[in-house]
Amino acid sequence: MKKTIALFAFALISSISFAQNGPKIEFAAQDNTIDYGKVTKNENGSRDFIFTNTGNAPLIITNVLSTCGCTVPTKPDEPIMPGKKGKITVKYNMAPGPIRKTITVESNAVNYEAGRVAIKIKGEVISN
Repeated sequence: MKKTIALFAFALISSISFAQNGPKIEFAAQDNTIDYGKVTKNENGSRDFIFTNTGNAPLIITNVLSTCGCTVPTKPDEPIMPGKKGKITVKYNMAPGPIRKTITVESNAVNYEAGRVAIKIKGEVISN
């Protein structure tokens, strides 16, 4: 019985240690959200989500998916090395009305389940 408990404890500690190693993505924007505020439709709809790889292995952004065609995200092509910053640019089409969009970032980050993290934009586009 003691051997079984010891083996289980060893496996648990090993898995916890293993889970903490690898690339980690941390966004600078509070709550992973960029607030456009009130903007006019003539303004540039492009915003950058700045992030840092706080892990100990290269971070690879494999895909960035938008919930609609009005929001076009652009991901980095190269891996982000540990301690380095990267950016994901999001371009909104500036159609008048409220902005509430979610963009899903897929990566090899170990600090989010399956490496998927949601980033969001919000605000309001007003007519001049």
